[in-house]
Amino acid sequence: MKRAVLLAVIVLAGCGGSDQDVPADAVAIVDSEEISKSDYDALIAQARKSYANQKREFPAAGSKEFQTLRNQAVQYLVQRELFEQKADDLGIDVTDEQVDARVERILKQYFGGDKKKLDRQLATQGMTREQVRAEVRAQLVSERLFAKVTADAKAGDDEIVKYYEKNKQQYSQPESRDVRHILVKTKAQADDLYAQLENGADFAALAKKFSEDTGSKANGGKLTISKGQTVAPFDQTAFLLKKNAISKPVKTEFGYHIIQPLSETKPAKVTPLKEVRASIKQQLAQTQKNEAMTKWVDELKKDYKDKVAYATGFTPPPDAKNTTSGTQ
Repeated sequence: MKRAVLLAVIVLAGCGGSDQDVPADAVAIVDSEEISKSDYDALIAQARKSYANQKREFPAAGSKEFQTLRNQAVQYLVQRELFEQKADDLGIDVTDEQVDARVERILKQYFGGDKKKLDRQLATQGMTREQVRAEVRAQLVSERLFAKVTADAKAGDDEIVKYYEKNKQQYSQPESRDVRHILVKTKAQADDLYAQLENGADFAALAKKFSEDTGSKANGGKLTISKGQTVAPFDQTAFLLKKNAISKPVKTEFGYHIIQPLSETKPAKVTPLKEVRASIKQQLAQTQKNEAMTKWVDELKKDYKDKVAYATGFTPPPDAKNTTSGTQ
């Protein structure tokens, strides 16, 4: 399965302070629910596999990098349990059948339905099918929480228009033109090619044979340029020439160009709002959803401040940041 070894949708770092005693076989407690040491060890084992597969040395115990990995693993497990609890409070139920369906979709999408291929990939990552199901369940819970928390987030017409007007430049298309050119290193060669073209030589054939521009020579030197896209001498010449006129050699930092416009200049234009309204609406709605989720997680941290306890050595650093990403 294509996944990060230490997947974390939301890391609730700094959430803790309970007076609960953490058993020896646990790394944390979330409102009386234990986070087992075996689950933590499984994540660290996956991280070791990942390092080995990349031929990287696994960080030594006590090093800053190892502490980062440890914190990520513990915080992922804490958030997974916390989300389970909140999902239950909000009436969100993820069934075994739903987990089965998602696993089956992954199997078909990434492994063509071949369970042996899946098992080989899991062995490479140091995972079991049970662990895959646990992570799939956690992902489904996260998705449903995200949908529930952000259900009211949407972008209104006024917001869409305001965004469009403020960012109109990104919807603007400058003047453009179809041209072809031949690029060579020396002026002497450029003058020789120009003389051949003046005497009726085939432009495309010369471009394919002599041009140094690997991006266009195979097409006989053809390319479409936008105003301001190319270096100044090339840009000015390409947009000043009449259609089909052939320029004398033009020097740029790349060498000497012979340029021939193949079309009239296409005027600059701005994509109208009606053509981008849907994409802007979707973009703004997603931003609002992410902001709503971030706010919800911040409130969740406060609610659970005294309900999460960590075993000695597993408490996150006080300056750790919480990170949020949308699950859609």
